[in-house]
Amino acid sequence: MPADVSGLSALPYRLPNPWPLARTGHRWLQRARRRSTTVDGHRVVWLERGRRRPDRPSIVLLHGLAAMKENWSAWLPMFPGDSHVLALDIPGFGESEYKVGAAYGYREQARRLRQWLGAAGLGQVHLVGSSMGAAIATVMAEQAGERVASLTVMNSAGIPHRADVDLTRPPTFDSTLLLPEDWSGLYRMFNGVSHGAPSVAGVAMLGLLGVDLLRRSGQNRHVFADMVDDPFAPVTGLGPQTPPLLVIWGDRDRITLPGCVDWYRDRVPHAEVHVLPGVGHLPMLERPRRSYRILADFLARQAD
Repeated sequence: MPADVSGLSALPYRLPNPWPLARTGHRWLQRARRRSTTVDGHRVVWLERGRRRPDRPSIVLLHGLAAMKENWSAWLPMFPGDSHVLALDIPGFGESEYKVGAAYGYREQARRLRQWLGAAGLGQVHLVGSSMGAAIATVMAEQAGERVASLTVMNSAGIPHRADVDLTRPPTFDSTLLLPEDWSGLYRMFNGVSHGAPSVAGVAMLGLLGVDLLRRSGQNRHVFADMVDDPFAPVTGLGPQTPPLLVIWGDRDRITLPGCVDWYRDRVPHAEVHVLPGVGHLPMLERPRRSYRILADFLARQAD
């Protein structure tokens, strides 16, 4: 931390950070194994439940911007005991490593995570992504071919919300909801990314994650800047060749607008689309049982 930082800007570095201890407790409660490897010079960390089976694809969960593998905490206990599920900290986030000179656009991250599939000893996979993670998963599905058994996207980044959107220009939205710089910004993020109303859960998350997120604000801005350098990278790989595709969206999302689902309907005729009423940007946290049931039904049909 630079020596000239003082006052409120230095406060996150002076306050204790409760998140590492809470993260460890979360892993114990989830009965998940913590694993790590090195990919493209980055230490990559993930949680794993179950064991890989050669006759069944593993399930890989990818979080969004300024988030972490623990975003899937409501879902993890719902998977059957014979499922092999991995919740990953995408490079640059959570316990995975961030490097100042690295590139973190969708294509670069997809390339890293394809390498990670091999390093983790995975065969065929079902990719499930939220927001930024959904965009990365979409690029991975284009690059990895038959290795991706299915693709599930929730409120994906990188998708136009109207047919006439200029694909060479970054989408416009209130980026402060995802890139808070101070405590008031954090409050807006935790109470605005979902359905927009303040909640007890939002205030609790502010206390638990606030210090950690403010310490990471610089690297989150870096990743975001790399993403918007190629803002619509995911759309280039969407089409009839896309693997079985499930789309889950909240109809109150203020970041990736609900109109994005029309792009899937137009470009991927076989896409299965679910728009959830009263839900914002994070269906797996706002309606965990409902969103998980949709996923479980979809995955069961892929095994038929």
